[in-house]
Amino acid sequence: MIEQNNAYEVAVRAAADKKGSAIEVLDMSQTSLMADQFVIVTANNVKQAQAIADNVEENLKKEGFTVYHREGYTTGRWILLDAGETIVHIFVSDDREYYGLEQVWADVPRLKVAGE
Repeated sequence: MIEQNNAYEVAVRAAADKKGSAIEVLDMSQTSLMADQFVIVTANNVKQAQAIADNVEENLKKEGFTVYHREGYTTGRWILLDAGETIVHIFVSDDREYYGLEQVWADVPRLKVAGE
């Protein structure tokens, strides 16, 4: 039997492949109606954020997941990819610090990802 990857696991691996850092997965399943997981990733600059977004989107599609919406790609400072159950947030470091999603959702559990 082939084990199906979760979308958040695919997103984490794809982000790490492009050297995304400080990757966190927030378990939003008991908190939000929007998504079950938020994946939060830091990029060093806009070009890297766009490369991470491209790789995450490509890998999600390859694994059979649909990316329903993409926002912020042109400016690249905060890119959001909506893959249904998983929403991926890719920030350049200054913007990640400024918006502080981890602090906004400080009370939700973090998920471990294989390889951590």
